[in-house]
Amino acid sequence: MTDEKKPSGLRNPAGAVRGLGAGTLIMEAIILLLAIQPIRLLGGDLGPVAIGLVITLTVAAIALAGLMGRAWAWHGGSAIQVALLAGGFLHYSLAALGVIFGLVWLYALHVRKTILS
Repeated sequence: MTDEKKPSGLRNPAGAVRGLGAGTLIMEAIILLLAIQPIRLLGGDLGPVAIGLVITLTVAAIALAGLMGRAWAWHGGSAIQVALLAGGFLHYSLAALGVIFGLVWLYALHVRKTILS
């Protein structure tokens, strides 16, 4: 028996993976922006530094979504997840979002590896 790799069945596997990464980052950006007000109202003190971090990460996620054709953009997406998790030091809800989106990003990386390898 040979260890032949089955084709993915996709016409453009690289394009599908780029779309997955971009879609994940856009979804994250939207949720980050929409989360600011409920966190402020329900979660207590979300200071200006934490809000600035959320807005910065949102802009970075949108920018990286447009750059998913470059290999380094995947590393940038991973850095966004780490920064969001580290934002937990500013407010616990940012750590929760960091864990959730970190897991989603790990799944996207797994799918990328599976399809492109």
